[in-house]
Formats: sequence, structure tokens, C-alpha cells
Amino acid sequence: MKKIGIFYWPVKGNVATCAKKIEAEFGGSQTKLQTIDNANSESLTGLDLIIVGGSTTGADSWQQARGNNPWFDFYANFDKKPLAGIPVAIFGLGDQILYPDHFVDNMKMIKVEMEKAGGRIVGRWPTEGYDFTGSEAVEDDKFVGLALDHDHQDDLTDERIGTWVKQIKKEAGIS
Repeated sequence: MKKIGIFYWPVKGNVATCAKKIEAEFGGSQTKLQTIDNANSESLTGLDLIIVGGSTTGADSWQQARGNNPWFDFYANFDKKPLAGIPVAIFGLGDQILYPDHFVDNMKMIKVEMEKAGGRIVGRWPTEGYDFTGSEAVEDDKFVGLALDHDHQDDLTDERIGTWVKQIKKEAGIS
């Protein structure tokens, strides 16, 4: 049985809700769900697929991008345990109404760090069906991972997650 690690931050709210929905799509028995602040290099051992998710931070809290931000500690784990071609799928939550110029920008930052660690990105997602004006997470007319706006398109979240999980299973060779 293939092992899947799902790592996310922040602990509560829409990101946690969606991480649990993703875990449920896999059936749970083959997944390990944990917040990034509890992850370490041992958490990454033996995984066949890594899924990483977070939310785009609003301008009023960019200070968390420095200092004791748990993302820095999470990324440091890959210095000890490089990914060496392991497939990595990314999901990001954003608000396309309040932050249309920066919709799910965080996925780009996650992608850069995962590629730097040797991960192979899977699960790119179409931009159709969203109403935003800019995103650093768009490359070649696709998001680098699953974009979710659980505040304004919560009626689409389950369907998007279901379709995306099928896609990443295929791309990562996990059936």
C-alpha cells in the first residue's frame, strides 16, 4: 500500500477542513495527516506522495513570514531528508474576492521550496471557473496545484478535491 503524507498550516479553519477532505478522498488508511509545526524529517520517511497545503496570508499579517513562522522549520526538514523525485501535490486556499490580485500566491512559494528539495510537482489545476486578476501560482495558464476559495465557492470544494485527488493519484502512480 502506498503511503501519503498530507501536511498543512494553519491548524484551524478552511485549510484544516480541506486537508481532512483530501485525506477522506484517499480513504484515510494510507494517509498521514499532520500540521507542519509537528512535522520532522522522520515524518517524511517512506512516503510515496507528499501533499502540502496552506493559505495565502493577508497583508495585515505578513509579519509571520519572518521569525518563528512554522513554514521555515518545515522547509528545513528537507535539508535532512531531500525528496529525491518524490511526487508533491500542492493545495492552496485564498479569497478571490478580497484578494483578487494575490489569489493563492502561497502555492508558488510552496512549489519553489518543494522543487528546491528535489520534489516532482504533480496536480496542476486549470484556472477556469475562478474570478481573480492575478496569482503568482499560475504557470502556463494553470495553477501549480489545487486552488480553493472555500469562502466564496464552498459549493465547488468537494467536487474539486475529488477530481484533483483522482488526477494526482494517476500522475503519482498511486491507484
